[in-house]
Amino acid sequence: MSWKEAAEPVLVRMPAVNRPEGHVPFKRKLLWTAGILVLYFYLTNVTLYGLEGAQPGDDFFGQFRSILAGEHGSIMQVGIGPIVTASIVMQLLGGADLLGLDTNDPRDQVLYQGLQKLLVIVMTVLTAFPMVFAGGFLPIDGAVAASLGVSPEMLMFIVFAQVVVGGILILFMDEIVSKWGIGSGIGLFIIAGVSQRLFSGFIGWESLTGHSGLIPTWVNIILGRAEGFPSLLTPDGIYALFLGEGEIIALVTTVLIFAIVVYAESVRVEIPLAHARVKGARGRFPVKLMYASVLPIILVRALQANIQFMGRILDNQTDLPAWAGTFSDGQPTGGLFYYLAPIHQPGDWMWWGAGQAAAIGAEPWQVAIRVAVDMSFMVIGGAIFAVFWVETTGMGPDATAEQIQRSGMQIPGFRQNVDVLEKVMQRYIPQVTVVGGALVGFLAVMANMLGTIGQVDGTGLLLTVSITYKLYEEIAEEQLMEMHPMMRQMFGRA
Repeated sequence: MSWKEAAEPVLVRMPAVNRPEGHVPFKRKLLWTAGILVLYFYLTNVTLYGLEGAQPGDDFFGQFRSILAGEHGSIMQVGIGPIVTASIVMQLLGGADLLGLDTNDPRDQVLYQGLQKLLVIVMTVLTAFPMVFAGGFLPIDGAVAASLGVSPEMLMFIVFAQVVVGGILILFMDEIVSKWGIGSGIGLFIIAGVSQRLFSGFIGWESLTGHSGLIPTWVNIILGRAEGFPSLLTPDGIYALFLGEGEIIALVTTVLIFAIVVYAESVRVEIPLAHARVKGARGRFPVKLMYASVLPIILVRALQANIQFMGRILDNQTDLPAWAGTFSDGQPTGGLFYYLAPIHQPGDWMWWGAGQAAAIGAEPWQVAIRVAVDMSFMVIGGAIFAVFWVETTGMGPDATAEQIQRSGMQIPGFRQNVDVLEKVMQRYIPQVTVVGGALVGFLAVMANMLGTIGQVDGTGLLLTVSITYKLYEEIAEEQLMEMHPMMRQMFGRA
């Protein structure tokens, strides 16, 4: 008996959101999407019962929140982390062809989706367990345990159950958006979190947010009310204006990332197509520079987050040797885990400026190694995961050639044969996939090194711009199909 036959009774019975029967009107899709977004923001403000009063600054995953979404100390504690981690595992298993599933077969599609959902639930449990019981991420309140008449260990199980429920909720919220709304839930939650940070980074007032945004800071500098801000005639003042509180470099970086991603989305190689039987019916198959989009970068950053997560747990549970890693306040300060930690902001690597060298706590050569490792990890990892993404999502040369062949199209001047189409696609798709994945990884690291408004992670900013751009295209497509119902048949919609 194969594993598919053994697991099928469980996988086909996994809870799932039913697909809509027939076409869902555009306005209804907007309502579903907006409703899930409101629910997401509400759940990020539902505090886990029994905590000691976690503060945002205590969040070990704070720098990764741009891509993992969620909120520290809330029922959305794990965010989309388990979904992304499960995707990494499925990508690796699928890329190595260890699953033996044909995604073109309806039965295997059901098994694949069920297996992925089961894996997300398992990853939610595996992520929540050490957070509550091992890593000290979510300290419980002893007074609450005493008021309930239960032991601290029992209260830990209550907190653990809440985190698991939150992880399962976000899984089904993502599924609702994917089937009944516009875009995907993962993309929607990333956009929501990053937009909130950007908004606060631009106009947030210190009395409301705990720190001043860019515009209030500039107003205070111009009016001379910025306490402790050095004179602009000194090197420290120039540093503070461009790289410190003034955030001029962060503003330029944010604008450049927006411009570069939008431009890169429009750069493409267009392969001409003609219908084999309908004379005059022509089209083009676009191979974009960012062919795999920026979504594979989520997988790379999630892998880095999981490595740091394991380091924090090991540091809490064992005495790590100095070469493996030293930690201070939950953050790596030396050893292997320090070099594997990503650069999040200019202060992580710029050792010049007032007090910067002491704040970093590392020698320049150690910082240089960390920057080199992060850049290599993101560039190489981005290229590798982009290839996996393309191959496992039916975007590779062979799958694309079969899709074109089934549509009755062919490349003018070439014989109508799927092998010929595949050879033509091989000239473009693999190369563009690798270059695009490496480029996105490079941009993400550079954005972190130079800083962004609201201290948004560079990867999160890239994801937000790209996802928003694609969401705009999808909304335009939905509106077109609403105006011309026959277009739904051309796009393969019901």
